[in-house]
Amino acid sequence: MLESYVSPLLMSYVNRYIKNLKPSDLQLSLWGGDVVLSKLDLRLDVLEQELKLPFTFLSGHIHELRIHVPWTKLSSEPVVITINTMECILKLRDGATDDNESCTSSSTNRSASESSKAASKPRRVQQAPSDPDLPPGYVQSLIRRVVNNVNIVVNNLILKYVEDDIVLSVNITSAECYTVDDLWDRAFMDIVVPELVLRKVINFSDCTVCLDKRNASGKIEFYQDPLLYKCSFRTRLHFTYDNINAKIPAVIKVHTMVESLKLSLTDQQLPMFIRLMELGVALYYGEMGVHRDAEKEESGSLRESVSGLIDASDPTLTGQYFQGEDEDQGWMSWAWSFVPAIVSTEEGEGEGEGESGFYTDTPDSGAARPLQNSPRDPVVSVGFYCTKASVTFKLTESCSESSYYSPQKVKSREVLSVEQEGITVEALMMGEPFFDCQVGVVGCRALCLKGIMGVRDFEENMNRREEDAVFFRCGDTLSVKGMTYLTNSLFDYRSPENNGVRAEFILDGNLHRETYTENAGLQRYGAFYMDYLYTMENSSRVCVGLQDFPALRKDEPPLVQETSVKRIVVGPLEVQLHSSAVHRILKMAACTLDHEYQPYCKPQPDVVEECVSVLPEQVSALEEFIPSRQTSVTLMRAKVSVPAAEYNLLHLLLPVLLGHKVSAAQTSVPQFQLLRPLPALQLQFERVTFEHSVPMYEQEVTRAASSLNQPSDTLLHHCYTHCYLKVFELQAGLTIIDSEGVFQPLIPIIPSFSTALYGKQLRLPAY
Repeated sequence: MLESYVSPLLMSYVNRYIKNLKPSDLQLSLWGGDVVLSKLDLRLDVLEQELKLPFTFLSGHIHELRIHVPWTKLSSEPVVITINTMECILKLRDGATDDNESCTSSSTNRSASESSKAASKPRRVQQAPSDPDLPPGYVQSLIRRVVNNVNIVVNNLILKYVEDDIVLSVNITSAECYTVDDLWDRAFMDIVVPELVLRKVINFSDCTVCLDKRNASGKIEFYQDPLLYKCSFRTRLHFTYDNINAKIPAVIKVHTMVESLKLSLTDQQLPMFIRLMELGVALYYGEMGVHRDAEKEESGSLRESVSGLIDASDPTLTGQYFQGEDEDQGWMSWAWSFVPAIVSTEEGEGEGEGESGFYTDTPDSGAARPLQNSPRDPVVSVGFYCTKASVTFKLTESCSESSYYSPQKVKSREVLSVEQEGITVEALMMGEPFFDCQVGVVGCRALCLKGIMGVRDFEENMNRREEDAVFFRCGDTLSVKGMTYLTNSLFDYRSPENNGVRAEFILDGNLHRETYTENAGLQRYGAFYMDYLYTMENSSRVCVGLQDFPALRKDEPPLVQETSVKRIVVGPLEVQLHSSAVHRILKMAACTLDHEYQPYCKPQPDVVEECVSVLPEQVSALEEFIPSRQTSVTLMRAKVSVPAAEYNLLHLLLPVLLGHKVSAAQTSVPQFQLLRPLPALQLQFERVTFEHSVPMYEQEVTRAASSLNQPSDTLLHHCYTHCYLKVFELQAGLTIIDSEGVFQPLIPIIPSFSTALYGKQLRLPAY
């Protein structure tokens, strides 16, 4: 009898993601306890639809799939799903080419995915098999335990991403996900009262990331050094539920820990790496592909994708979110749909019927309807923690021994290394109204390696001290600071989750800014701290104003009070811009410009449109709150030294930075000779603060101001970009580096003083 309930669940899950399966053969194999399937093709349209990523799958294959069901020990042993060799190839989803390109199988999948959005719930009912008639009690509890303890093992996972001439490949030798107890040891667990907690661990072994360039025919002529080579890390997942019948957790924590992270970048990989970083920024702000608009809301498509995975929200064409009842949920919620008796049928009633995710003004009440936040929107905490990391930059050159018929060989030479200790990247979100990201580094230093452009200034035979190679130093070491970068993470034994206490989160913007100040960030980390906060808050007046300006804007900004604040703090630092450091920095800058990539989002020309007249009450409502993006950068106690040049190759680097062509002919390089003593110019300051403010919806505000004969100071203020620079206790002087490499006392030239600068620039001069 038990097989009649568990088998349909497993079969329908496998059949949902894999093509061309025979349910009869699969069911017979399941009843035997083991299933072995070979050479399987994934359903690409289902993956795209459920993951909601801005990418499309070109191909997806599984070499072997094994399912082991311990029928006689289902209450004490997990179901094990093993995937041997899984390969997927992805490309960026391009809305402009979707209508024209139909040569790949992904085009059909993509059109099918988009056409099913309007009727996702009927489609889901049609695809899902009929719910088994479950008897109450033991069987329901057993099925819940089976689902919560599924063990997934993936051996040899290969992911590839292709774009232009870029080929990014990720190869993971093995990954395993299993359930653990409160000590994070492997165990067979269930969600029980009163904890209502489920813990899981994912171990990744030997992760290798490669970044290569392909030619016009799609072939890689020669392979670069791996970006990341055989790195292992572990992820802890912590789910907290409100009640035992809840389908989606109320709090989700996903934290990843890496002990050692060693990245390597060559001069040819550097522009490709920056290209991928620009892709991430463009996706976040929704400035490309199917997500490109005149001015997307601050939340962006990346966070939109995360929200889709968590709260099953489905973005409409206008960018707003409808809190659907059960639309396109993840595989866990889908699996729970086979156990209807466990989940209350009253859950979700009345949610999301015709409600958008923003505040709208009702004509009857004259007040704004609050942002409808689905009760199922969980608090999601995502964290990445690294004990020690290094980024090494290399220059490549062709090997002279390469023959005419053999593939071209290259060798790389290390020139620069950046080392960090105690790295933290944390993101906290709750649906659309709240998103926060914090980045911290305990200590950081940069040092020169070997030679640069033929100058052998730090070769091993030079017998130079390691301290001479360090030209940037900031923050403390872990031996001094301790493990503060792990505070309140799942890897901190003092965290609430590791002590049986439910964690509390600050989800109020004002309280967040009061708690996470610049001083608090530097006290926890020391070298670097960044806090990015985006919030939506209720406001009745601003809704009236923005809603009555439909003709003043092309896009549809959210009718809420939005705030976007970025704060960056850099702790006490020392910089020595000697010849070795300057040439390496400029060489890296020249390498970043050595590409022909087109920008993801081209600036739109300023087109002056006819501005309609607005009423005084509309203007006053708009002036009450105008959203803006604010950025603050603070440098604390810095010392910058610029010694006299020991050698000069700037005539080879500056033309490249200025966009000029430089002949590749070999030029003579100077013989490096260490000069001591050496005079130096030194700048010191106690604090420097730079503040930047820009309107979030510049076109709407500018059109409103242009429609008035005498716009107010508030409207005019938000038509500009504003910059503030404040410098405290700045002084400059001369010093000298003695024969031991020590700076002598400073001889002041410019005594200590403080100053401030302010400037503004009109955003849309065409108006």
